Amino acid sequence: MTPIGALSPALPPGFASPATAAKPASAEAFRSFLMGSIQEVNGMQQDAEKAMNTLMTGGDVLPAEVLTSVQKADLSLKLLMQVRNKLVAAYQELKDVRI
Repeated sequence: MTPIGALSPALPPGFASPATAAKPASAEAFRSFLMGSIQEVNGMQQDAEKAMNTLMTGGDVLPAEVLTSVQKADLSLKLLMQVRNKLVAAYQELKDVRI
């Protein structure tokens, strides 16, 4: 007789099986990933602001670089907001589930 664990498919690295999904390690990994993403977006926003200030004060920066920096920061913020909206929607859906 084959053990049940032998029949389950192998998961890619970084993915937890449903039995181990509730472990604090995976929750901590998700938290650190999310915080890292927020800090990265914040850094992009600050870089874009510095580039704009440099351009406005007559510094040595190309307008195309400033535009690229601002667009990159804007796109990353929009992506982060979409992830946030999906997380909030998932939380609301879980909260509304009645057992």
